Amino acid sequence: MLNIALFGPPCAGKGTQAKRLVEKYNLAHLSTGDMIRKEIAEGSELGKMAADIINSGQLLSDEFVIELIQDSIKKSRGVEGFLFDGFPRTVAQAEKLDEMLRESGSPLRCLLSIDVPVDELKRRMQERAKIEGRADDNEEAINNRFKEYHAKTLPVAQHYRAISHPVKGDGTMDEVFAEMCAIIEKVK
Repeated sequence: MLNIALFGPPCAGKGTQAKRLVEKYNLAHLSTGDMIRKEIAEGSELGKMAADIINSGQLLSDEFVIELIQDSIKKSRGVEGFLFDGFPRTVAQAEKLDEMLRESGSPLRCLLSIDVPVDELKRRMQERAKIEGRADDNEEAINNRFKEYHAKTLPVAQHYRAISHPVKGDGTMDEVFAEMCAIIEKVK
């Protein structure tokens, strides 16, 4: 199994690149953001609870997110591996992912870390807010998301430093994709 974690700050381009990687390598795309937005759109109790937390720029609990991921892994069939997008976001989540993948006999092969300058990230978020109207792309929530990212998510990169590969994320979509594919081909 080809198991990859896609890592980077909010608006680094993870979702855009994930779609391309999933198609090229026949991976199940496990995007916690997509899963949670689906719950919110459906108006489920889980979705309502998540919306309040997300709209304030905070992260959901590890237990909540891990349960979503475990459920999705169990339901995935006919794939060559998993692309974890937006997960793990904390060291506790990374440790749980390691445990789950160790039990399956297919560890994480690499962590692709998309690096984009902060000014460019903020510009992208503001542009996305205009286009998509996402409630979590307002100035206060953006600042909170960066604080959460630096406090809780950056340590995940340190956890995976042995398999972490930086990707220059401010190039064109094709340049970023080509760089990611070159890394994947080396670790397959």
